[in-house]
Amino acid sequence: MNTSREFAAVILAAGKGTRMKSDLHKVLHPIAGRPMLLHLLDSFAQLDLKRTVVVVGDKREQLDAALEGRDVATALQEPQLGTAHAALQAREALEGFSGHILVCFGDCPMVRGETVQRLIAALDDGAKVAVLGFRPADPLAYGRIIANADGTVSRMVEFKDASADERACDLCNSGLIVAHSDDMWPLLDAVGNDNSQGEYYLPDVATGAIARGDTVKVVETDAGEVAGINSRAELARAEAQWQELKREEAMTDGVTLTAPETVFFSWDTALAPDVTVEPHVVFGPGVTVARGARIRAFSHLEGARVGEGCSVGPYARLRPGAVMEKDSFVGNFVEMKQATLGEGAKASHLTYLGDAEVGAGANIGAGTITCNYDGYFKHRTVIGDRAFIGSNSALIAPVRIGADAIVAAGSAVSRDVGDGDLRMVRGEQVVKPGWADRFHDAMKKKKAAAKK
Repeated sequence: MNTSREFAAVILAAGKGTRMKSDLHKVLHPIAGRPMLLHLLDSFAQLDLKRTVVVVGDKREQLDAALEGRDVATALQEPQLGTAHAALQAREALEGFSGHILVCFGDCPMVRGETVQRLIAALDDGAKVAVLGFRPADPLAYGRIIANADGTVSRMVEFKDASADERACDLCNSGLIVAHSDDMWPLLDAVGNDNSQGEYYLPDVATGAIARGDTVKVVETDAGEVAGINSRAELARAEAQWQELKREEAMTDGVTLTAPETVFFSWDTALAPDVTVEPHVVFGPGVTVARGARIRAFSHLEGARVGEGCSVGPYARLRPGAVMEKDSFVGNFVEMKQATLGEGAKASHLTYLGDAEVGAGANIGAGTITCNYDGYFKHRTVIGDRAFIGSNSALIAPVRIGADAIVAAGSAVSRDVGDGDLRMVRGEQVVKPGWADRFHDAMKKKKAAAKK
């Protein structure tokens, strides 16, 4: 038995993905805002991989860009002669490596690290090759695994080459396969292409091991974990599956979702216990929400940090760089971007806070706008602690409003306001007694004359 416990992964991502009908590489299509390939790499992070190789082909430059900065090698498959041929292209990148090798597909983002560990355990128990099987509701055209009750595999066959009896078997091949490097490379070298497609099939690694008298074991998992994504419809089903799992995880961790099926998470959404999320909330990437906060209905958050005890919405939008400190509040139709709302501060409705710093306890009246962009550059607005900004005010950045200052409603403020000052910027109010009555009378007479 091979005893080296080093572990490497070979991820096959050379296919054209024509059914996606997209200029974007298939494995870069996102689930919960993250490319499916990166979901897979994240799952494998717990496995202490010594090396990872992604086999590329079509749209290689997109994959190279997506993997930049990661400790991942790429290997080119050209021409593309089948999955076993693709796996062989990783041999050079794994030169000198001795240990277990997993080969899997890049379009199966739901595969969990725990499942891979079960495959490795099968090798530790004496198998030379371990494969991952599943039993879908409809086996369709999946390759079949013919196995005994103890999981020992006697035959693996592609659907196109299977007999009627073999097609009647519902144990299907997911495509994941594990073997020690001492076995994997010779078995891959021995794979031929004497089949209906004239391709070098990866399952023939297991077939070859069986032919030479080795033990091959199948480990079974849920069909949802290994569902491949080859079309937009399958991508949508994978998104729905991921969201359902994330919702269950959030509620298990102490988050209240009042209508779970209407809440959508990003791959990195982090909600603390005792957070409440009302219906129809969308979390984009980069959101953290602290304990006791409430996210009210129809709100959208992205790149935002919501502090303890805060309230957001309904119908609020927090854009990247939005920070709400403890017990602060934004209400309906409030938008924040690159702005901090201090502890206990509030903007109750109809307000835009962009490139701004709002002090603790400040009150931002309805219709307030921080005018942060002059057509060329962004400028900041700083509002001091406990300041009061009256409704329908425009704060023309760069500008600073002092602590305890008051800006009167309807003001357009373009100069700094000192601590404790009142700033009122309004045109002179003119009153003309009786003018409106005379105007209405004249217009009514004019309209009556026009009708005649």
